[in-house]
Amino acid sequence: MTMREVIDVVEGAFRERGAGRVEMPPKIGVHTSAGGYFHAMPAYIPALHAVGVKWVSVYQDNQRRDLPRVAGLLVLNDEETGLPLVVMDGAWVTAMRTGAATAVAARYLANPESAVLGVLGCGIQGRSNLEALREVVPLRHVVAYDVHPDRAAQFVAEVASRWGLSVVQAAEPREAVEASDVVVTAGRIVRPPHATIKAGWLRAGAFASLVDYDAYWDRAAMHETSKFCTDDLGQLEHYRARGYLQDIPPIYATLGELVCGTKPGRQDRHERTMICNLGLALADIATGLLVYRRAVESGRGIWLSA
Repeated sequence: MTMREVIDVVEGAFRERGAGRVEMPPKIGVHTSAGGYFHAMPAYIPALHAVGVKWVSVYQDNQRRDLPRVAGLLVLNDEETGLPLVVMDGAWVTAMRTGAATAVAARYLANPESAVLGVLGCGIQGRSNLEALREVVPLRHVVAYDVHPDRAAQFVAEVASRWGLSVVQAAEPREAVEASDVVVTAGRIVRPPHATIKAGWLRAGAFASLVDYDAYWDRAAMHETSKFCTDDLGQLEHYRARGYLQDIPPIYATLGELVCGTKPGRQDRHERTMICNLGLALADIATGLLVYRRAVESGRGIWLSA
């Protein structure tokens, strides 16, 4: 499957959400340690006949163990009988749908001629966001920063070889922000935020996607934006009650409202726009359904007897 296919199916799911036709509660979870937690993420999208749940863990210290930081399983069920249809790994789906959600937002909030991307956090999400953004804006140059220089260097080499883009490694975060038309922050989610990015760094007309909530952004820098958006108000308020996202600007629109046209996206090429996508089950379920149907069509997977 291509990233373009995932972007299109995720955009369709947000269109259903914006029209009020998706049932999806905020994430519920349990916390096993200061740096480890589990989330259960159910959603029902009637238009796709898709219902299921993602069970995902995030363990911040796993990188020290040479293990993935994020792991999960996705279960889809039959809409009519409730019986399980498929169990699949959730890591690929999570990475792809997160990048796709940024790309959907960019369709409505980024300048269409955006050519330079700044990536702060050169892990899986940094890669998937770059891959997705290439589908919606004409990227030509990438500026990459990571608190681990060796990780940034690997990212630079991969971007050059895999996508043939011009790419440089930034020595400081400011280089990756000031030079860019689109900025993606995909570092560790921390509370309180380290607020590295300061006011005046994000250029006029730029679009920023906050994959790491508000971790990278100083309050004054966020308040420079003309339109601050999110993927879901209920989920944002859920996290705000837990101590995250305490100093963000007023919410202009949800991603569903932008896709539906209830709220206009970018209206001025000089606007600074920003979205904080918290990660929604609807995107997992829509993407997982695409994977399931493609697997059935191609005879992939292991079939289990009742």
